[in-house]
Amino acid sequence: MDQIVLEASKRSRIGKKVAPLRREGKLPAILYGKSIEKPIPVTLNGAETEKVLRTASSSSLIVVNIEGEEHTTLVRDFQVDYVRGTLQHVDFLVVSLTEKVRASVAVVVEGVAPIIEEEGGLLVSGTEQVEVESLPQNLPERFLVDVSVLESFGSSLHVRDLAVPEDVTILTDLDELLVVATAPALEEVEEEVLDEELEEGEEGAEGEEGEAGGESPAAESSDEESKE
Repeated sequence: MDQIVLEASKRSRIGKKVAPLRREGKLPAILYGKSIEKPIPVTLNGAETEKVLRTASSSSLIVVNIEGEEHTTLVRDFQVDYVRGTLQHVDFLVVSLTEKVRASVAVVVEGVAPIIEEEGGLLVSGTEQVEVESLPQNLPERFLVDVSVLESFGSSLHVRDLAVPEDVTILTDLDELLVVATAPALEEVEEEVLDEELEEGEEGAEGEEGEAGGESPAAESSDEESKE
């Protein structure tokens, strides 16, 4: 992946004083980490940062250029205004390329499970993030999980089945479930059987009514003869 660079400026406004910055299209953020003496409050271009973070993952390295001073970072947290759907603040962890870090890597399911395609049912997902440790530049962008190997109900994939680079250590429990192929819900099967039984019952009832209707004229004729 190409290097991601965000241009930033130092800021002196903090707390509630940052509201005017947001109205100007600027995004407040902060950089922190062991490799810098103290946290650095900054402002970023709001629209550009949102565009970058839509495509970046939690393990993507982002270079924040503060007036010519570059810092390699990972996004550690962000705040969103859910009414407006806009970013409000971002926390960047400054990392050293010579020290290992921990990060969460997204699990992405791909392919089609043969059993689901042929018999129906459902793919049930387990954990969607896997915690890893490695040098920052070796962090995977994502882990791909190919479900085309799931050929029977109950077959599953776990963290231990991931293809992991040698220089990356998995910290999540290796027995953690990623995805499992499940049979159609029992309730659905029972409903289908019940519908079939009801249909058969209705057909039987219609046949009985027809037979009863056939005897009725003979009975009426007998009664009339006795009256005569």
